[in-house]
Order: sequence, then structure tokens, then C-alpha cells
Amino acid sequence: MRIAVANDHAGYNLKREIKAWLEGQGHEVRDFGTHDRDSCDLSDFIVPATRAVACGECERGIFVDGVGYGSAMIANKFRGIFACVCQDPVCAKLARQHNDANVLCLGGKLIGSVLAMATVRAWMKTEPLTDEKYQRRRDKVTQIDAERTVPVT
Repeated sequence: MRIAVANDHAGYNLKREIKAWLEGQGHEVRDFGTHDRDSCDLSDFIVPATRAVACGECERGIFVDGVGYGSAMIANKFRGIFACVCQDPVCAKLARQHNDANVLCLGGKLIGSVLAMATVRAWMKTEPLTDEKYQRRRDKVTQIDAERTVPVT
């Protein structure tokens, strides 16, 4: 699977660990940066990474900033992106099962490496539930997304 990763300075260390694990699992990782701990603007890295997921160049994205919400707010502006902020494996599993979230956002200042990696593993290994009620609910969200967002160009 092709995974887009992106971060700001607060997420640099955790992103590197996540990237190494993903590559070790055989995934192709596209790293949109930042590539150091220097202060930077999150959107400079999240926008191109999100665009790669929205356009189908990558199947999923994992973004790391200080808290996770900045990345999710930016990513969810793009049609076809369903970004979630997860701080534990249970939330990550439910985000995939119920909502088929295609972008995971993590807070590098909020959760440590052990919990973050357990969250990433749960999110990567969980598939959406196929029950009719969950698909119906996801279809409604997809329809809202199509009506309310601008296509990626």
C-alpha cells in the first residue's frame, strides 16, 4: 500500500518512527516532510500529502503534528478525505471499522511512541465493517462530502 506521511516540527520524531515501521511492513511511503525539527507551517506539508491521497496517488495518509487536530482540519477540506484524530488503538480501530477513515492524524506532543505505534498498527490492520448499516452511514457521509467540498485539482 502507498502511504503519504507528513508532519510539522512537533511531529518529526514520531513520523520517522512510523515511517520506518511502515516500510518494514512492506508499504511504500511517500514522505512529504518536514525533514527536520525547525519551526515550520503545518499546511506546507499537509496540503501536498492530502492532495496525494485525494488524487489516488496514495491509498492512505498518516500525519503527525503537535496535537493532531491541525492536520485533520486541513486534510478534511479536501474532497474524498476522511481524516480522524486518534489517541489510542480503540479509536483507530473504530475510525476504520465504522468510518473507513483514510487519513490518521496523531498528536506527537500528546501520546508517546508506544501508544502511537499501537494506534498506527491498529489503524493500518483494520478494515471497514461490511454490514449494511455501516455502509449506509458511510455513503451518507460520502454524499455530504461530494455536495460540500471542492474537487482536488
